[in-house]
Amino acid sequence: MTATAAILSSVSDRGGGQVAQPPNVREAQPPARTTAWTEGVDRLRTSATTEPGRLRIIGALVAALVIAFGAATAWEISDRAAAADAVVTRSQPLSADAASIYRSLADADSAAASGFLAGAQEPQDVRERYEKDIATASGLLVKAAANTDSSSPSGREIVTLNEQLPRYTGLIERARANNRLGLPLGGAYLRYANERMTKTLLPAAERLYEAETERLGADYDEARAWPFIGLGVGLVALGGLFWSQRRNYRRTNRVFNHGLLAASIASAVVLLWLGVGHAVASAGLKDAKTHGQESLEVLNDARINSLKARANENLTLVARGAVLAEDGKQDLYESEYTQGMKVLGRALGDARKLADDPEGSAPVADAAVKAKEWRKRHGAARGTDDKGDYEGALKQIIGEKGSTGECFNGVDAALEKALAHEQEEFTQAAEDGRGALTGLPLGAAVLAVLGAAGAVLGIGRRLSEYR
Repeated sequence: MTATAAILSSVSDRGGGQVAQPPNVREAQPPARTTAWTEGVDRLRTSATTEPGRLRIIGALVAALVIAFGAATAWEISDRAAAADAVVTRSQPLSADAASIYRSLADADSAAASGFLAGAQEPQDVRERYEKDIATASGLLVKAAANTDSSSPSGREIVTLNEQLPRYTGLIERARANNRLGLPLGGAYLRYANERMTKTLLPAAERLYEAETERLGADYDEARAWPFIGLGVGLVALGGLFWSQRRNYRRTNRVFNHGLLAASIASAVVLLWLGVGHAVASAGLKDAKTHGQESLEVLNDARINSLKARANENLTLVARGAVLAEDGKQDLYESEYTQGMKVLGRALGDARKLADDPEGSAPVADAAVKAKEWRKRHGAARGTDDKGDYEGALKQIIGEKGSTGECFNGVDAALEKALAHEQEEFTQAAEDGRGALTGLPLGAAVLAVLGAAGAVLGIGRRLSEYR
């Protein structure tokens, strides 16, 4: 036995049969475990040290930027187009319908008072006008309810109007029945109906109009908001394409890479289309709001105050001083007539300033002339009534020729003509604005895909040189 063997045998005997390893010998360790993510990062880091690897990374990033640009453009313009479409097809029509509801109710109240003043035999045309107004208001309320959430502010006002309108018409029928019988109670029913109209129905209709107009304003703002995300991503994408082509030129001395050039052209077209298209749409919607909607709001206000003034004028003869204002001295209806005519005059002045063509300004000027004559004839009628000549004053109010009713009809017809013109202008301008966005989301998506494909093919052309 050699000396080394003897030593190992001795150590084995002392250690319980285990063989000691030499001090400089270590057990083999298993290799460290790596994740797929780590391997991917290592592979990417390794490939980035070579030109083909760098080209692949550049191609992927440029293609991703172009795709992101197209997606951002399609997303933002889709929202703007939807808002512009809502302005044309939903918000503005609902706002106009709310104004028509208010106008129909106010006109019905005026017609009811005129028919009452005519005596037991109510004129057929006045009766038909009242019934037409009530039918119009009821139909528009049904339409508004179908397009409005019942829990929204507009929905609650519609519920109020639907509940109160039958009660108002019931009071009018009682007033007519008593008037035909020659009973003075008819005047009380008419005043009670007017009170319900002025304190419940018309305020609810006004709140409905304000809510719908507010929603229209929100749609305007959303449609005209600039697509900053799309524009920003587009500039970054064009910057990335320019840098990659400049890098390619510096390394190969080749002026153009056809794939990258095609991607740059596609991205530039989308960016130009996005900027110009939205600018045109925004200008069209701004024109629709400035020269259409604002004029419509002022004209609606003028027409509504004209109708309210006419109703109060009629009620001055119905009440005959029985209802006083809060000061306890002035006749309530005469005071409200005076206030309504002042508002009418201011609204007509504002409407003339907003009118931007003769077709819009001419009917407003005609309405202003007739409103001036109306005030003059009303003063004469009040003077006749104050002298105790009720029948004479009645003819000056509801007569066919030379009466205030003739002036009121002229004001109402002129305002209706002006409203029709402004509505046409609004529709044309809003549709032009909406049309400027047509096709942009789809076009941006298609051009972005083509641009990304061009970038990949352009980089692929360079990679083929390393094979």
